[in-house]
Amino acid sequence: MEVKMVTLIQPDNRLAAVFLKGHLKMLALGMKNSKLSGTQILKAASQITGKKYKRGQYKLALADIEEFLS
Repeated sequence: MEVKMVTLIQPDNRLAAVFLKGHLKMLALGMKNSKLSGTQILKAASQITGKKYKRGQYKLALADIEEFLS
C-alpha cells in the first residue's frame, strides 16, 4: 500500500488559525502543550491577527482568532 502525503498551503492562514484555536482553548482551561509554549502560541496568534498579546491573554487571543475565522 502506497502512502501519499498532502500539503495544504493557504495564503490566508485559516488552517493555522483553526489549529491555534484548539491550542488556545486548552491554554485558557489551564492545560499545557508539551511541544509549544504559551508564548509561542500567542506569538503565532499575533502573526495571524496583527495584535500583540501579553503573557496569559489566551482568552483574548482566542476571541480574536474566532473573529478572524468568522
